[in-house]
Amino acid sequence: MTLPYATLPGDLDHVIADEHVVANRLFEHLEAGRGDRRMLVDQVSYGRALHAHAEEEVLYPALAEIGAAADAEEGRDEHQALKRLLVLLDHADPGSREFERALNKLIGGVRHHIEKEEREFLPALRRAVGAGEMGRLGERYLAAKGSAPARSHPTVPPTGRRRRLMHGAAGFMDKVRDRVSGRSNVLSTDASWLLDTQAQRILDTWSRLVLAPYELLTLEQARQQPSLADAAMEILQQDGRPTDPEEVGSAADVAVPGPGGDLVVRVYKPLGQTSDPVPVVMWVHGGGWILFTNDDYDASCRALVNRTGAIVVSPEYRKAPEHVFPAAHEDVLATYRWLRTNATGLGGDPSRIAIGGEGVGANMAAATCGQLKQAGEPLPVAQVLVCPLTTTAQYGASMRDAADARPLNRPLLSWMMMHAFRGVTDSLNDPRVDLLPLCAQGRAGLPPTLIVTTDRDVLQSQGDEWCARLEAAGVRATSVRYGGVMHDFFGLAAVLDKAAHAQEQVALHLRQAFEAAPAAHAFDGAPMRRPKVIG
Repeated sequence: MTLPYATLPGDLDHVIADEHVVANRLFEHLEAGRGDRRMLVDQVSYGRALHAHAEEEVLYPALAEIGAAADAEEGRDEHQALKRLLVLLDHADPGSREFERALNKLIGGVRHHIEKEEREFLPALRRAVGAGEMGRLGERYLAAKGSAPARSHPTVPPTGRRRRLMHGAAGFMDKVRDRVSGRSNVLSTDASWLLDTQAQRILDTWSRLVLAPYELLTLEQARQQPSLADAAMEILQQDGRPTDPEEVGSAADVAVPGPGGDLVVRVYKPLGQTSDPVPVVMWVHGGGWILFTNDDYDASCRALVNRTGAIVVSPEYRKAPEHVFPAAHEDVLATYRWLRTNATGLGGDPSRIAIGGEGVGANMAAATCGQLKQAGEPLPVAQVLVCPLTTTAQYGASMRDAADARPLNRPLLSWMMMHAFRGVTDSLNDPRVDLLPLCAQGRAGLPPTLIVTTDRDVLQSQGDEWCARLEAAGVRATSVRYGGVMHDFFGLAAVLDKAAHAQEQVALHLRQAFEAAPAAHAFDGAPMRRPKVIG
Protein backbone atom coordinates (compact mmCIF):
# COMPACT_ATOMS: atom_id res chain seq x y z
CA MET A 1 0.00 0.00 0.00
CA THR A 2 1.03 3.65 -0.18
CA LEU A 3 0.51 6.60 2.12
CA PRO A 4 -2.83 8.33 1.50
CA TYR A 5 -1.30 11.83 1.63
CA ALA A 6 1.61 13.83 0.24
CA THR A 7 5.03 13.82 1.89
CA LEU A 8 8.40 15.43 1.21
CA PRO A 9 11.75 13.66 0.73
CA GLY A 10 13.31 13.31 4.17
CA ASP A 11 10.02 13.28 6.10
CA LEU A 12 9.86 10.37 8.52
CA ASP A 13 6.83 8.80 6.84
CA HIS A 14 8.35 9.31 3.37
CA VAL A 15 11.58 7.56 4.41
CA ILE A 16 9.76 4.65 6.05
CA ALA A 17 7.37 4.23 3.11
CA ASP A 18 10.34 4.03 0.71
CA GLU A 19 11.81 1.25 2.85
CA HIS A 20 8.49 -0.57 2.78
CA VAL A 21 8.38 -0.56 -1.03
CA VAL A 22 11.94 -1.91 -1.24
CA ALA A 23 11.24 -4.69 1.28
CA ASN A 24 8.10 -5.75 -0.56
CA ARG A 25 9.92 -5.78 -3.91
CA LEU A 26 12.63 -8.05 -2.46
CA PHE A 27 9.87 -10.32 -1.16
CA GLU A 28 8.32 -10.42 -4.64
CA HIS A 29 11.63 -11.60 -6.11
CA LEU A 30 11.79 -14.35 -3.48
CA GLU A 31 8.17 -15.39 -4.06
CA ALA A 32 8.71 -15.49 -7.83
CA GLY A 33 11.80 -17.70 -7.41
CA ARG A 34 14.12 -15.25 -9.16
CA GLY A 35 17.40 -13.85 -7.96
CA ASP A 36 20.04 -15.07 -5.54
CA ARG A 37 18.00 -16.35 -2.60
CA ARG A 38 20.75 -15.99 -0.01
CA MET A 39 21.69 -12.53 -1.23
CA LEU A 40 18.07 -11.36 -1.31
CA VAL A 41 17.49 -12.52 2.25
CA ASP A 42 20.74 -10.90 3.39
CA GLN A 43 19.52 -7.60 1.92
CA VAL A 44 16.13 -8.03 3.58
CA SER A 45 17.78 -8.86 6.89
CA TYR A 46 20.09 -5.85 6.69
CA GLY A 47 17.26 -3.49 5.77
CA ARG A 48 14.94 -4.82 8.48
CA ALA A 49 17.66 -4.61 11.16
CA LEU A 50 18.31 -0.94 10.41
CA HIS A 51 14.60 -0.22 10.05
CA ALA A 52 13.73 -1.79 13.40
CA HIS A 53 16.56 -0.02 15.22
CA ALA A 54 15.64 3.39 13.81
CA GLU A 55 11.94 2.95 14.54
CA GLU A 56 12.70 1.95 18.12
CA GLU A 57 14.93 5.01 18.50
CA VAL A 58 12.67 7.55 16.79
CA LEU A 59 9.19 6.43 15.69
CA TYR A 60 8.01 4.65 18.81
CA PRO A 61 9.14 7.32 21.29
CA ALA A 62 7.38 9.89 19.08
CA LEU A 63 4.19 7.80 19.15
CA ALA A 64 4.40 7.54 22.93
CA GLU A 65 4.72 11.34 23.20
CA ILE A 66 1.43 11.86 21.33
CA GLY A 67 -0.41 9.43 23.58
CA ALA A 68 -0.08 6.34 21.40
CA ALA A 69 2.06 4.29 23.80
CA ALA A 70 0.00 1.15 23.10
CA ASP A 71 0.75 1.46 19.39
CA ALA A 72 4.45 1.88 20.16
CA GLU A 73 4.43 -1.21 22.34
CA GLU A 74 2.63 -3.19 19.64
CA GLY A 75 5.27 -2.15 17.11
CA ARG A 76 8.11 -3.18 19.41
CA ASP A 77 6.50 -6.59 20.01
CA GLU A 78 6.17 -7.15 16.26
CA HIS A 79 9.80 -6.21 15.79
CA GLN A 80 10.92 -8.76 18.36
CA ALA A 81 9.02 -11.54 16.57
CA LEU A 82 10.44 -10.51 13.19
CA LYS A 83 13.97 -10.30 14.60
CA ARG A 84 13.75 -13.90 15.81
CA LEU A 85 12.75 -15.00 12.31
CA LEU A 86 15.68 -13.09 10.81
CA VAL A 87 18.09 -14.85 13.18
CA LEU A 88 16.69 -18.21 12.01
CA LEU A 89 17.13 -17.18 8.36
CA ASP A 90 20.69 -16.06 9.02
CA HIS A 91 21.64 -19.56 10.22
CA ALA A 92 19.54 -21.70 7.84
CA ASP A 93 20.29 -22.70 4.26
CA PRO A 94 18.09 -21.42 1.43
CA GLY A 95 15.76 -24.16 0.27
CA SER A 96 15.74 -25.96 3.59
CA ARG A 97 12.41 -26.47 5.34
CA GLU A 98 13.49 -24.29 8.27
CA PHE A 99 14.57 -21.46 5.97
CA GLU A 100 11.44 -21.45 3.82
CA ARG A 101 9.04 -21.65 6.77
CA ALA A 102 10.80 -18.77 8.51
CA LEU A 103 10.82 -16.76 5.28
CA ASN A 104 7.08 -17.23 4.71
CA LYS A 105 6.36 -16.12 8.28
CA LEU A 106 8.68 -13.13 7.87
CA ILE A 107 7.01 -11.98 4.64
CA GLY A 108 3.55 -12.21 6.20
CA GLY A 109 4.68 -10.47 9.37
CA VAL A 110 6.46 -7.60 7.61
CA ARG A 111 3.51 -6.99 5.28
CA HIS A 112 1.16 -6.84 8.25
CA HIS A 113 3.57 -4.44 9.97
CA ILE A 114 3.71 -2.24 6.85
CA GLU A 115 -0.07 -2.06 6.56
CA LYS A 116 -0.43 -1.12 10.23
CA GLU A 117 2.20 1.61 10.02
CA GLU A 118 0.97 3.17 6.79
CA ARG A 119 -2.73 2.98 7.64
CA GLU A 120 -2.57 3.97 11.31
CA PHE A 121 0.75 4.86 12.99
CA LEU A 122 2.30 7.25 10.48
CA PRO A 123 -0.88 9.20 9.57
CA ALA A 124 -1.70 9.60 13.27
CA LEU A 125 1.79 10.90 14.00
CA ARG A 126 1.67 13.41 11.13
CA ARG A 127 -1.73 14.71 12.28
CA ALA A 128 -0.41 15.17 15.79
CA VAL A 129 2.98 16.78 15.16
CA GLY A 130 2.64 18.47 11.75
CA ALA A 131 4.67 18.39 8.56
CA GLY A 132 7.66 20.33 9.89
CA GLU A 133 8.25 17.95 12.76
CA MET A 134 8.02 14.95 10.40
CA GLY A 135 11.01 16.40 8.57
CA ARG A 136 13.00 16.74 11.79
CA LEU A 137 12.04 13.21 12.85
CA GLY A 138 13.16 11.99 9.42
CA GLU A 139 16.63 13.44 9.98
CA ARG A 140 16.87 11.69 13.35
CA TYR A 141 15.63 8.45 11.81
CA LEU A 142 18.29 8.48 9.07
CA ALA A 143 20.97 9.23 11.66
CA ALA A 144 19.76 6.28 13.76
CA LYS A 145 19.97 3.99 10.72
CA GLY A 146 23.55 5.09 10.13
CA SER A 147 24.56 3.92 13.61
CA ALA A 148 22.45 0.74 13.74
CA PRO A 149 23.79 -2.81 14.03
CA ALA A 150 23.74 -4.63 10.71
CA ARG A 151 21.94 -7.70 12.06
CA SER A 152 18.87 -8.34 14.18
CA HIS A 153 19.34 -8.89 17.91
CA PRO A 154 16.07 -9.99 19.59
CA THR A 155 17.84 -10.46 22.93
CA VAL A 156 18.69 -6.75 23.14
CA PRO A 157 16.13 -4.80 25.20
CA PRO A 158 13.93 -2.50 23.07
CA THR A 159 14.50 0.51 25.37
CA GLY A 160 16.79 1.81 28.10
CA ARG A 161 20.46 2.31 28.89
CA ARG A 162 21.22 -1.42 28.66
CA ARG A 163 19.91 -1.40 25.10
CA ARG A 164 22.38 1.32 24.07
CA LEU A 165 25.31 -0.54 25.61
CA MET A 166 24.38 -3.89 24.07
CA HIS A 167 23.66 -2.36 20.67
CA GLY A 168 27.12 -0.77 20.60
CA ALA A 169 28.78 -4.13 21.19
CA ALA A 170 26.46 -5.87 18.75
CA GLY A 171 27.19 -3.32 16.05
CA PHE A 172 30.93 -3.90 16.34
CA MET A 173 30.54 -7.68 16.18
CA ASP A 174 28.19 -7.39 13.20
CA LYS A 175 30.80 -5.49 11.21
CA VAL A 176 33.40 -8.15 11.97
CA ARG A 177 31.03 -10.99 11.03
CA ASP A 178 29.92 -9.28 7.83
CA ARG A 179 33.50 -8.63 6.75
CA VAL A 180 34.58 -12.23 7.42
CA SER A 181 31.51 -13.77 5.78
CA GLY A 182 31.49 -11.42 2.78
CA ARG A 183 27.90 -10.36 3.54
CA SER A 184 28.86 -6.68 3.43
CA ASN A 185 29.94 -7.15 -0.21
CA VAL A 186 26.40 -7.81 -1.43
CA LEU A 187 24.44 -5.04 0.25
CA SER A 188 24.77 -2.51 -2.59
CA THR A 189 24.31 -4.82 -5.57
CA ASP A 190 21.23 -5.96 -7.47
CA ALA A 191 20.20 -9.43 -6.27
CA SER A 192 17.21 -9.86 -8.59
CA TRP A 193 18.96 -11.61 -11.53
CA LEU A 194 17.18 -9.15 -13.81
CA LEU A 195 20.45 -7.71 -15.11
CA ASP A 196 22.56 -9.15 -17.89
CA THR A 197 25.88 -10.78 -17.02
CA GLN A 198 28.06 -7.77 -17.76
CA ALA A 199 25.86 -5.34 -15.82
CA GLN A 200 25.66 -7.73 -12.87
CA ARG A 201 29.44 -7.98 -12.72
CA ILE A 202 29.75 -4.19 -12.66
CA LEU A 203 27.33 -3.85 -9.75
CA ASP A 204 28.85 -6.78 -7.84
CA THR A 205 32.26 -5.16 -8.22
CA TRP A 206 30.94 -1.75 -7.19
CA SER A 207 29.22 -3.23 -4.15
CA ARG A 208 32.54 -4.63 -2.94
CA LEU A 209 34.17 -1.21 -3.31
CA VAL A 210 31.69 1.01 -1.48
CA LEU A 211 31.49 1.41 2.27
CA ALA A 212 27.72 0.93 2.48
CA PRO A 213 24.61 1.84 0.50
CA TYR A 214 24.88 5.56 -0.24
CA GLU A 215 21.62 6.51 1.46
CA LEU A 216 22.97 5.27 4.80
CA LEU A 217 26.05 7.47 4.67
CA THR A 218 26.63 11.09 5.51
CA LEU A 219 26.95 13.33 2.49
CA GLU A 220 30.67 13.68 3.14
CA GLN A 221 31.11 9.91 3.24
CA ALA A 222 29.03 9.41 0.10
CA ARG A 223 31.15 11.90 -1.84
CA GLN A 224 34.24 9.84 -1.05
CA GLN A 225 32.77 6.56 -2.32
CA PRO A 226 33.75 4.96 -5.64
CA SER A 227 31.46 5.39 -8.64
CA LEU A 228 30.48 2.87 -11.31
CA ALA A 229 33.37 4.27 -13.35
CA ASP A 230 35.72 3.03 -10.62
CA ALA A 231 34.07 -0.39 -10.76
CA ALA A 232 34.64 -0.48 -14.53
CA MET A 233 38.30 0.35 -13.98
CA GLU A 234 38.55 -2.48 -11.44
CA ILE A 235 37.10 -4.94 -13.97
CA LEU A 236 39.53 -3.84 -16.67
CA GLN A 237 42.41 -4.39 -14.26
CA GLN A 238 41.07 -7.83 -13.27
CA ASP A 239 40.89 -8.81 -16.94
CA GLY A 240 44.34 -7.47 -17.75
CA ARG A 241 42.91 -4.97 -20.23
CA PRO A 242 44.12 -1.42 -20.85
CA THR A 243 42.78 1.15 -18.41
CA ASP A 244 43.79 4.27 -20.31
CA PRO A 245 40.88 6.59 -21.11
CA GLU A 246 39.60 6.62 -24.67
CA GLU A 247 41.91 8.87 -26.68
CA VAL A 248 40.62 12.23 -27.90
CA GLY A 249 42.39 15.20 -29.44
CA SER A 250 42.52 17.10 -26.15
CA ALA A 251 40.69 17.50 -22.86
CA ALA A 252 41.19 20.68 -20.87
CA ASP A 253 39.38 22.61 -18.16
CA VAL A 254 38.56 26.26 -18.78
CA ALA A 255 37.02 28.92 -16.54
CA VAL A 256 33.63 30.30 -17.57
CA PRO A 257 31.82 33.21 -15.91
CA GLY A 258 28.82 31.94 -13.97
CA PRO A 259 26.07 33.44 -11.81
CA GLY A 260 27.91 32.40 -8.65
CA GLY A 261 31.48 33.00 -9.85
CA ASP A 262 33.71 31.26 -12.33
CA LEU A 263 32.68 27.75 -13.38
CA VAL A 264 35.04 24.98 -14.43
CA VAL A 265 34.06 23.66 -17.84
CA ARG A 266 35.83 20.71 -19.46
CA VAL A 267 36.33 20.97 -23.21
CA TYR A 268 37.01 17.81 -25.26
CA LYS A 269 38.18 18.17 -28.84
CA PRO A 270 38.27 15.44 -31.51
CA LEU A 271 41.40 13.87 -32.93
CA GLY A 272 42.67 15.45 -36.11
CA GLN A 273 40.41 18.49 -35.89
CA THR A 274 41.01 20.80 -38.87
CA SER A 275 40.50 24.53 -39.09
CA ASP A 276 36.91 23.99 -40.23
CA PRO A 277 34.39 24.53 -37.41
CA VAL A 278 32.85 21.34 -36.05
CA PRO A 279 29.57 20.73 -34.19
CA VAL A 280 29.41 21.11 -30.42
CA VAL A 281 27.69 19.01 -27.75
CA MET A 282 27.12 20.30 -24.23
CA TRP A 283 26.93 17.24 -21.97
CA VAL A 284 25.75 17.58 -18.36
CA HIS A 285 26.81 14.92 -15.85
CA GLY A 286 24.56 13.34 -13.23
CA GLY A 287 24.85 12.70 -9.50
CA GLY A 288 21.54 13.81 -7.97
CA TRP A 289 22.73 17.43 -7.81
CA ILE A 290 24.95 16.49 -4.86
CA LEU A 291 27.49 13.84 -5.97
CA PHE A 292 30.12 13.19 -8.64
CA THR A 293 32.13 15.36 -11.00
CA ASN A 294 33.21 15.48 -14.63
CA ASP A 295 35.86 12.87 -13.78
CA ASP A 296 33.14 10.29 -13.05
CA TYR A 297 31.50 10.94 -16.44
CA ASP A 298 34.69 11.40 -18.43
CA ALA A 299 34.11 8.22 -20.47
CA SER A 300 30.72 9.47 -21.70
CA CYS A 301 32.22 12.68 -23.05
CA ARG A 302 35.17 10.97 -24.72
CA ALA A 303 32.85 8.49 -26.42
CA LEU A 304 30.66 11.28 -27.78
CA VAL A 305 33.65 13.18 -29.15
CA ASN A 306 34.86 10.17 -31.12
CA ARG A 307 31.44 9.00 -32.30
CA THR A 308 30.20 12.40 -33.45
CA GLY A 309 33.37 14.27 -34.42
CA ALA A 310 32.05 17.14 -32.30
CA ILE A 311 33.60 19.20 -29.54
CA VAL A 312 32.06 18.16 -26.20
CA VAL A 313 31.75 20.69 -23.40
CA SER A 314 30.81 19.57 -19.87
CA PRO A 315 30.09 22.08 -17.06
CA GLU A 316 31.08 21.43 -13.45
CA TYR A 317 28.03 23.01 -11.87
CA ARG A 318 27.64 23.96 -8.22
CA LYS A 319 26.47 21.17 -5.90
CA ALA A 320 23.78 21.09 -3.25
CA PRO A 321 23.27 21.34 -0.32
CA GLU A 322 26.00 23.98 -0.24
CA HIS A 323 24.31 25.55 -3.27
CA VAL A 324 20.66 24.52 -3.38
CA PHE A 325 18.28 24.73 -6.31
CA PRO A 326 18.36 26.55 -8.70
CA ALA A 327 22.15 27.04 -8.52
CA ALA A 328 23.05 24.03 -10.70
CA HIS A 329 20.35 24.84 -13.26
CA GLU A 330 21.56 28.43 -13.47
CA ASP A 331 25.14 27.25 -14.03
CA VAL A 332 24.12 24.94 -16.87
CA LEU A 333 22.09 27.67 -18.56
CA ALA A 334 24.94 30.15 -18.18
CA THR A 335 27.37 27.64 -19.70
CA TYR A 336 25.13 27.11 -22.70
CA ARG A 337 24.82 30.85 -23.30
CA TRP A 338 28.59 31.21 -22.97
CA LEU A 339 29.04 28.39 -25.46
CA ARG A 340 26.88 30.06 -28.08
CA THR A 341 29.03 33.16 -27.83
CA ASN A 342 32.37 31.39 -27.64
CA ALA A 343 31.93 28.26 -29.78
CA THR A 344 33.88 29.80 -32.66
CA GLY A 345 36.87 30.43 -30.44
CA LEU A 346 36.87 26.74 -29.48
CA GLY A 347 36.79 25.68 -33.14
CA GLY A 348 33.07 24.95 -33.00
CA ASP A 349 30.09 25.93 -35.11
CA PRO A 350 27.61 28.05 -33.06
CA SER A 351 24.79 27.09 -35.45
CA ARG A 352 25.26 23.38 -34.69
CA ILE A 353 25.12 23.00 -30.92
CA ALA A 354 23.31 20.08 -29.25
CA ILE A 355 22.67 19.45 -25.57
CA GLY A 356 22.33 16.31 -23.44
CA GLY A 357 23.03 14.72 -20.13
CA GLU A 358 22.56 11.80 -17.76
CA GLY A 359 20.20 11.53 -14.77
CA VAL A 360 19.73 14.96 -13.25
CA GLY A 361 22.12 16.21 -15.94
CA ALA A 362 19.43 15.25 -18.44
CA ASN A 363 16.90 17.13 -16.31
CA MET A 364 19.04 20.27 -16.51
CA ALA A 365 19.60 19.83 -20.24
CA ALA A 366 15.84 19.67 -20.82
CA ALA A 367 15.24 22.60 -18.47
CA THR A 368 17.84 24.64 -20.36
CA CYS A 369 15.97 24.07 -23.62
CA GLY A 370 12.75 25.19 -21.96
CA GLN A 371 14.31 28.34 -20.55
CA LEU A 372 15.89 29.24 -23.89
CA LYS A 373 12.54 28.76 -25.63
CA GLN A 374 10.78 30.92 -23.05
CA ALA A 375 13.40 33.65 -23.50
CA GLY A 376 13.11 33.53 -27.27
CA GLU A 377 16.76 32.50 -27.70
CA PRO A 378 18.11 30.05 -30.30
CA LEU A 379 17.60 26.43 -29.27
CA PRO A 380 20.03 23.53 -29.58
CA VAL A 381 19.62 21.55 -32.79
CA ALA A 382 18.99 18.37 -30.74
CA GLN A 383 18.80 17.10 -27.21
CA VAL A 384 19.62 13.72 -25.66
CA LEU A 385 18.28 12.65 -22.27
CA VAL A 386 19.84 9.51 -20.78
CA CYS A 387 17.97 8.00 -17.81
CA PRO A 388 16.38 11.41 -17.19
CA LEU A 389 14.67 12.68 -14.09
CA THR A 390 11.65 14.57 -15.45
CA THR A 391 9.56 14.97 -12.30
CA THR A 392 10.20 15.19 -8.57
CA ALA A 393 7.12 13.02 -7.94
CA GLN A 394 7.51 9.28 -7.34
CA TYR A 395 6.05 8.65 -10.76
CA GLY A 396 5.02 5.47 -12.54
CA ALA A 397 5.36 1.71 -12.24
CA SER A 398 9.17 1.78 -12.28
CA MET A 399 9.16 3.47 -8.86
CA ARG A 400 7.85 0.17 -7.53
CA ASP A 401 9.30 -2.33 -9.98
CA ALA A 402 12.85 -0.97 -9.66
CA ALA A 403 12.55 0.25 -6.07
CA ASP A 404 15.33 -2.15 -5.03
CA ALA A 405 17.57 -1.53 -8.06
CA ARG A 406 21.13 -0.28 -7.85
CA PRO A 407 22.99 2.02 -8.05
CA LEU A 408 19.86 4.21 -7.84
CA ASN A 409 17.07 2.80 -5.72
CA ARG A 410 14.00 4.56 -4.38
CA PRO A 411 15.43 5.49 -0.94
CA LEU A 412 18.59 6.90 -2.54
CA LEU A 413 16.58 9.08 -4.91
CA SER A 414 14.65 10.52 -1.95
CA TRP A 415 17.89 10.99 0.00
CA MET A 416 19.40 12.94 -2.89
CA MET A 417 16.34 15.16 -3.20
CA MET A 418 16.33 15.76 0.54
CA HIS A 419 19.85 17.19 0.27
CA ALA A 420 19.36 18.91 -3.09
CA PHE A 421 16.25 20.84 -1.98
CA ARG A 422 17.09 21.35 1.69
CA GLY A 423 15.41 24.54 2.84
CA VAL A 424 13.75 25.12 -0.56
CA THR A 425 11.28 22.23 -0.73
CA ASP A 426 8.72 24.47 -2.43
CA SER A 427 11.08 24.36 -5.43
CA LEU A 428 10.26 20.68 -5.96
CA ASN A 429 7.37 21.92 -8.11
CA ASP A 430 9.43 24.46 -10.04
CA PRO A 431 8.94 23.88 -13.80
CA ARG A 432 12.71 23.88 -14.29
CA VAL A 433 12.95 20.60 -12.39
CA ASP A 434 9.40 19.20 -12.41
CA LEU A 435 8.99 18.95 -16.17
CA LEU A 436 6.02 16.60 -16.60
CA PRO A 437 3.32 19.10 -15.59
CA LEU A 438 4.51 21.55 -18.26
CA CYS A 439 1.64 22.43 -20.62
CA ALA A 440 1.67 21.40 -24.28
CA GLN A 441 2.42 24.96 -25.36
CA GLY A 442 5.48 24.96 -23.13
CA ARG A 443 6.71 21.73 -24.71
CA ALA A 444 5.97 22.63 -28.32
CA GLY A 445 8.90 23.61 -30.51
CA LEU A 446 11.58 21.94 -28.41
CA PRO A 447 14.51 20.31 -30.26
CA PRO A 448 14.39 16.79 -31.72
CA THR A 449 14.85 14.57 -28.69
CA LEU A 450 16.25 11.11 -28.02
CA ILE A 451 15.45 9.62 -24.61
CA VAL A 452 17.41 6.58 -23.40
CA THR A 453 15.96 4.54 -20.53
CA THR A 454 16.66 1.20 -18.83
CA ASP A 455 14.31 -1.30 -17.26
CA ARG A 456 16.16 -1.46 -13.91
CA ASP A 457 15.85 2.23 -13.13
CA VAL A 458 13.28 3.94 -10.93
CA LEU A 459 13.27 6.82 -13.46
CA GLN A 460 12.29 4.70 -16.46
CA SER A 461 8.54 5.48 -16.34
CA GLN A 462 9.02 9.22 -16.17
CA GLY A 463 11.50 9.15 -19.04
CA ASP A 464 8.99 7.32 -21.24
CA GLU A 465 6.21 9.65 -20.16
CA TRP A 466 8.24 12.76 -21.03
CA CYS A 467 8.81 11.31 -24.50
CA ALA A 468 5.07 10.74 -24.93
CA ARG A 469 4.26 14.27 -23.82
CA LEU A 470 6.86 15.76 -26.16
CA GLU A 471 5.35 13.80 -29.04
CA ALA A 472 1.86 14.95 -28.06
CA ALA A 473 3.12 18.54 -28.31
CA GLY A 474 4.43 17.95 -31.83
CA VAL A 475 8.10 17.51 -30.92
CA ARG A 476 10.09 14.93 -32.87
CA ALA A 477 10.92 12.56 -30.03
CA THR A 478 11.77 8.90 -29.58
CA SER A 479 12.63 6.69 -26.64
CA VAL A 480 14.98 3.71 -26.66
CA ARG A 481 14.89 1.35 -23.69
CA TYR A 482 17.74 -1.01 -22.81
CA GLY A 483 16.86 -4.20 -20.98
CA GLY A 484 19.03 -5.84 -18.35
CA VAL A 485 21.05 -2.75 -17.43
CA MET A 486 20.93 -0.15 -14.69
CA HIS A 487 20.79 3.58 -14.19
CA ASP A 488 24.08 5.34 -14.95
CA PHE A 489 25.12 2.68 -17.46
CA PHE A 490 25.86 4.97 -20.41
CA GLY A 491 29.56 5.65 -19.79
CA LEU A 492 30.51 2.01 -19.15
CA ALA A 493 31.10 0.92 -22.74
CA ALA A 494 34.56 -0.45 -21.92
CA VAL A 495 32.90 -3.26 -19.92
CA LEU A 496 29.25 -3.17 -21.04
CA ASP A 497 28.20 -3.87 -24.62
CA LYS A 498 24.80 -2.23 -24.25
CA ALA A 499 26.46 1.00 -23.19
CA ALA A 500 28.51 0.93 -26.38
CA HIS A 501 25.31 0.37 -28.36
CA ALA A 502 23.59 3.25 -26.58
CA GLN A 503 26.52 5.54 -27.34
CA GLU A 504 26.19 4.69 -31.03
CA GLN A 505 22.44 5.39 -30.89
CA VAL A 506 23.03 8.76 -29.27
CA ALA A 507 25.82 9.64 -31.71
CA LEU A 508 23.58 8.77 -34.68
CA HIS A 509 20.83 11.04 -33.35
CA LEU A 510 23.32 13.88 -32.96
CA ARG A 511 25.00 13.40 -36.32
CA GLN A 512 21.65 13.42 -38.10
CA ALA A 513 20.69 16.64 -36.32
CA PHE A 514 24.01 18.27 -37.21
CA GLU A 515 23.60 17.29 -40.87
CA ALA A 516 20.07 18.72 -40.94
CA ALA A 517 20.97 22.02 -39.24
CA PRO A 518 19.91 24.78 -39.48
CA ALA A 519 16.61 23.34 -40.76
CA ALA A 520 16.34 20.85 -37.88
CA HIS A 521 13.08 22.33 -36.55
CA ALA A 522 11.31 22.30 -39.92
CA PHE A 523 10.09 18.75 -39.24
CA ASP A 524 9.33 19.01 -35.52
CA GLY A 525 5.77 17.92 -36.16
CA ALA A 526 6.76 14.58 -37.68
CA PRO A 527 6.42 11.91 -34.97
CA MET A 528 9.01 9.18 -34.61
CA ARG A 529 8.39 5.60 -33.53
CA ARG A 530 7.36 4.73 -30.00
CA PRO A 531 9.88 3.44 -27.42
CA LYS A 532 12.17 0.76 -28.77
CA VAL A 533 13.30 -1.89 -26.30
CA ILE A 534 16.81 -3.28 -26.69
CA GLY A 535 17.91 -6.41 -24.86
